[in-house]
Amino acid sequence: MLIIGSDGAFEALPPAMQMLKQGGSALDAVEAAIRIVESQRENHSVGIGGWPNLLGEVELDASIMDGRTRAVGAVGALRGYPHPISVARRVMERLPHVFVVGQGASDFAAEMGFAREEGPTDVAAREWIERIQANVPPEKLPALLQRREMAPWVSLARDPQRVAGTIDVIAIDGQGNIASGVSTSGWAWKYPGRLGDSPIIGAGNYCDNRYGAAACTGFGELAIRGATAHTVVLLMRMGMPLLEACQQALVDLPRPPGAEDESFMNIVAVDRQGNHCGVTNVAAWNKYFYMTPEMDEAMVGHRVFVEERNG
Repeated sequence: MLIIGSDGAFEALPPAMQMLKQGGSALDAVEAAIRIVESQRENHSVGIGGWPNLLGEVELDASIMDGRTRAVGAVGALRGYPHPISVARRVMERLPHVFVVGQGASDFAAEMGFAREEGPTDVAAREWIERIQANVPPEKLPALLQRREMAPWVSLARDPQRVAGTIDVIAIDGQGNIASGVSTSGWAWKYPGRLGDSPIIGAGNYCDNRYGAAACTGFGELAIRGATAHTVVLLMRMGMPLLEACQQALVDLPRPPGAEDESFMNIVAVDRQGNHCGVTNVAAWNKYFYMTPEMDEAMVGHRVFVEERNG
């Protein structure tokens, strides 16, 4: 048994490991761990505490994948419900679809009986107000808030301190089954309806019992372009060792012209034998967390820094 998570997962891993030790499934552990982080109102990158979009609305994204069956569920731009990971799992279990977004995602959450809770938090709302007041001229504000002129202000979302927050969790249960999940509130001040890699299977999240699993945090548009999570698992399928597969996926990230400062990416991954690793192309983002049944608390794993890339 094993559970690993990205930088914000430290407090969430012990309860999830306890579930695994009591016979719980990898899917249960992943969902439980991510829900803990989604409930942390002081966390502005995940859950109801997340940074809002350009209009001051919190839109949440999540995906979950079962490595045994490769069943998936995902929601995007979910408003009014603080636990998108649970809504995503219900999509996987109750619908013939795998991805539901926007108003449909909110309608489905209501139909499934999830408790409604509106964001943003007071802290996030104040930050949004300050950012809008500092950057949008008063005469332009009505057109923005009436959704008539939003594109010119998307540059507000290019804030390196507020674009990379996401929670990734991967678990292996006592039956050897693997599950992975990702949840985020996405970029601060993003264009309404923007989706990053977190809810997109193959981009920010991929899992297959036969080979392993990978999940990403960082500049989501790059992981979408590179199908980064699936690339890691595919490389393992082709016989590449875990760490080398993660490194190669980072090296292969497509970086469009003009986006040189927006190439930051982190990966956490496991192989089917239970080996785990983290890699990053930002030296400061150098840790992830992992836990095995023998541990009383999660331990720090050190990400491998990947500097070079193909031309």
